[in-house]
Amino acid sequence: MCTAATYVSRDHYFGRNLDLEYSYHEQVTVMPRNFPLRFRNAEAGEAFRETFEKAQEGSAAGNHYAIIGMAYVAGGYPLFYDGINEEGLGMAGLNFPDNCDFREVTAGKVNVASFELIPWILGSCRTVEDARVMLEGVNVTNQAFSEKLPPNPLHWMIADRQKQIVVEQTKAGLKIYDNPVGVMTNNPTFDIQLTLLANYRNVTAEQGSTRFADGLDLHAYSRGMGGMGLPGDLSSASRFAKVAFTRMNSVSGEDESASVSQFFHILGSVEQQRGCCRLGEDQYEITIYSSCCNQDRGIYYYTTYENSQINAVDLHRENLDCTELVTYDLVKGQQFRFQN
Repeated sequence: MCTAATYVSRDHYFGRNLDLEYSYHEQVTVMPRNFPLRFRNAEAGEAFRETFEKAQEGSAAGNHYAIIGMAYVAGGYPLFYDGINEEGLGMAGLNFPDNCDFREVTAGKVNVASFELIPWILGSCRTVEDARVMLEGVNVTNQAFSEKLPPNPLHWMIADRQKQIVVEQTKAGLKIYDNPVGVMTNNPTFDIQLTLLANYRNVTAEQGSTRFADGLDLHAYSRGMGGMGLPGDLSSASRFAKVAFTRMNSVSGEDESASVSQFFHILGSVEQQRGCCRLGEDQYEITIYSSCCNQDRGIYYYTTYENSQINAVDLHRENLDCTELVTYDLVKGQQFRFQN
């Protein structure tokens, strides 16, 4: 399971926790503008090119927007988990079991394989509204990347500097939800997640006042009692409520250090520690990595389970007009700084 969030200070930030019991060889990956990006279905490629050319208005910026994100590179192709493009649009795919309904290729639809959806959107769109238009009439297909890499059940959060949406394909069809809280987890569907937030409508960042009964003065014996009732378990609905509360009440300085630090604290409010979510003998779900993308500057920050030091890769320090992927292995070992 996973958690995605946005944050705004002076700049705009987007990122996620990846919570799983296993890991591929994921890497911070830069897909430059001229990397040969092809799609399984012709209509997906046509829609991609039409959207990108319209956004470019004749300028020569390569074959698509450059992207930086976390990906598993298989056969030279980046299978993105999350990322942002050079225009500041961000997107992340999160686990969505049981509710997800990817379908067979359907005539009359724009058929996009699930593993293609992130580069399909980030490669051609500048804003959330571009993405919303791009997704009209889309059928997310169950086409596998390969025999060893079948499709994972996913839904997606897309964010620019002003707004966020959630994209889910269920048996009811493709749904696009406005996201007023700037977070997403897993199940249930996003509309139900928003409804369930009403369970916590009396939670406050303030100390709060006695509401138990008129005439009864109950002494607050601790700070933070306004937050009593906020869930602390690891289920996706509870994480949704906790990170929404944390994100929407967060305060930080405006500089990059304070903002990035605060973003990782927001994600840290729902991180998973080894041993707390047991899936079988010697199998535990953990927060494999956390990411924070500065959407204004194109910087991808990350931490890993074993390395709490914040590492960074800057999109704009790469040659964005080349044709080859650029990858960086994750720094996974803990980094200690001795002061004596």
